[in-house]
Amino acid sequence: MAELPHLIKDLALILVVASIVTLIFKKLKQPLVLGYVVAGFLVSPQMPYTMSVYDKADIQTWADIGIMFLLFALGLDFSFKKILKMGASPIIATVTIVFFMMTLGIIVGNAFGWNKMDCIFLGGMLAMSSTTIIYKAFDDMGLRQQRFAGLVMSVLILEDILAIVMMVMLSTIANGNNPDGGQMLQSVLRIAFFLILWFVIGIFLIPWILRSSRKLINNETLLIVSLGLCCMMAVISTQAGFSSAFGAFVMGSILAETIEAEKIIKLVEPVKNLFGAIFFVSVGMLVDINVLFEYALPIVILVLTIIFGQAIFGTVGFMLSGQPLKTAMKCGFSMAQIGEFSFIIASLGLSLGVIGNFVYPVIVAVSVITTFLTPYMIKAATPCYVVMERHLPRKWIRALNNITISQPSSNKSKWKSLIRQLIRQTVIYSILSSATIAIMFTFFLPFVRQILPHYWANAVCGLITILIISPFLRAMVMKKNHSEELKALWSESRLNRLPLVFTMLLRLVIAVSFIFYICNYLTRFKDALIISIAIAVVVLMLLSRRLKRNSIMMERLFVQNLRSRDIEAQVLGRKKPLYERHLLDRDIHITDFTILDDSKWAGKQLKELELRQKFGVHVSSILRGKRRLNIPNGHDVVFPGDVIQVIGSDEQLTSFKNSLDNETYEEDHKIEEREMKLRQIIVTGKCKFIGKTIKESGIRDEYNCMVIGIEEGKENLSAIDPLREFQKGDIIWVVGEIADLERLTN
Repeated sequence: MAELPHLIKDLALILVVASIVTLIFKKLKQPLVLGYVVAGFLVSPQMPYTMSVYDKADIQTWADIGIMFLLFALGLDFSFKKILKMGASPIIATVTIVFFMMTLGIIVGNAFGWNKMDCIFLGGMLAMSSTTIIYKAFDDMGLRQQRFAGLVMSVLILEDILAIVMMVMLSTIANGNNPDGGQMLQSVLRIAFFLILWFVIGIFLIPWILRSSRKLINNETLLIVSLGLCCMMAVISTQAGFSSAFGAFVMGSILAETIEAEKIIKLVEPVKNLFGAIFFVSVGMLVDINVLFEYALPIVILVLTIIFGQAIFGTVGFMLSGQPLKTAMKCGFSMAQIGEFSFIIASLGLSLGVIGNFVYPVIVAVSVITTFLTPYMIKAATPCYVVMERHLPRKWIRALNNITISQPSSNKSKWKSLIRQLIRQTVIYSILSSATIAIMFTFFLPFVRQILPHYWANAVCGLITILIISPFLRAMVMKKNHSEELKALWSESRLNRLPLVFTMLLRLVIAVSFIFYICNYLTRFKDALIISIAIAVVVLMLLSRRLKRNSIMMERLFVQNLRSRDIEAQVLGRKKPLYERHLLDRDIHITDFTILDDSKWAGKQLKELELRQKFGVHVSSILRGKRRLNIPNGHDVVFPGDVIQVIGSDEQLTSFKNSLDNETYEEDHKIEEREMKLRQIIVTGKCKFIGKTIKESGIRDEYNCMVIGIEEGKENLSAIDPLREFQKGDIIWVVGEIADLERLTN
């Protein structure tokens, strides 16, 4: 028999041990991430009393794939539009927390005497709270419906985004020799350039591809297509000098804007879970018990640093974002742990060879300890607030409740709105034009020069390049020239006209600069002639009606692709109503709840459930498949799978959720005994059924069995008349569960 490859043996060992450990952790109601880490420790070479993996290099390759799919799944749950709609508050909180925690980590690392790169990576690890662990803690404690939990999740999403950027920056720092501020700024601009480029091109092309092939795609092909796009972007990202994980995240965020996003999330989840488990197991394999004993003091200090640092700076960050002290403390205390992104950053540092081998097990130990402490930190927030309220003067409490640097005005000035839109469109179209020019000059120009003479090749390449970027340049110059904001500013005051004309001329100069660069690169004309040619070309672009139509069509297609998921949500009734934002000011909000299959509420009318009387909540809508029932009345019935939108306060919604979760039918642990059997029964002279009809016999009501027919010597069973009385010698066929049939026959 052929010998199995070591990779298969290692995978079998990992999955078997991981399954056993995670079942134990599930029983103990602990995060599965920790179970995977413990499983990795048990199968690692550092554990002499258990079987260990043979080839760690193969497992590390699988773990790298796991990181890629984890970030792909994160991108699928992420939306650029959601971030833009959040406003400044979560951004202020996130930046504050990450800056102070990263600074704190660097200071603590220096105090230990660790080298520079260890301290920098340590700061990055301490700044990243665990989305998975916090979400699990909120779910287990029944807090997910409370408003402060939503605030925390918003900040965690932004932290994850910063973690992606931080990984790219840390790679740049690790590969450079003491990069200065200019190099750092160049790296940030490079990230922004490629992020905007990929996102714009992706939103333009990928939804169109999926929409065109929607009739051909089933679940299997959609899974293959989405994973193929993920891997393709990972390769492109690597070729551009970034990590594969960064590319996977970008592709996930692009697919998140498509109608197929929710289906892709469900299809990709098993793949993510498998490879994610292997990644976290590989994390545990790097834990060395000797290192843990040697660095016991730093581990304890780092745990205290995270607990007190997040409790203090997290609270300050949320207060600066406009939250009152009590809510800010709940949010800050909830984030006092590190998790999956800390492991990923540590793995990056090890792969680059810039951090010590001791950092990984130390961070894993800190993560395990802070994870166990997370529920206690969440519970400690309110008592700590009560103590502060008792001992601090009232004016201090009032001052702390009103600390904010975020006071967004509902009526933003027309100038701010116009300038913001002009900057956004100019940056986007400039990036698209620059990328097009770079691609044409790098790949197309050398190819054409092999076919045509040098000058002809330059002319062909230049003309095609100008034709491709012409819609971008025209939109850059002309868009917003007839907008409502510009018209209003033009008519309001003569003083506005000169600055408005300047914005138009500035965009015209930028467009001319692109044409000038192309002509200057491909020709040897004098600068004056090139400038004249560039101006003439841009003027022709502005006068072209066909180019205008193409430009408008391209922009409309992009906007349609960007809004496709929102359009679907509105059509299917899954988008929350706009009035929700007004409820937040009154300390109530809307939350979706799903009626589970085993819920005792299923099949009942709303008036029977008495939700308003019991919990004080209001059911505003019922979402059932593709239907939306707004303002349901007391006679409407809720069914399994219904999503009900409920309005109430944090306390009311928490009480409602607890009741919904608890009022369920118990799981049948003896399901094997519920098998249905078909049995032949002969009515004897001593049978009490003689002279009785089916209804009078109680076979259905008393014994929970069903007579399906009577045997009369025919080929088929005869249907029994409900009014027919049983007689001696009748042969009846009965269906029922084994225990019920035994009672019936006895």
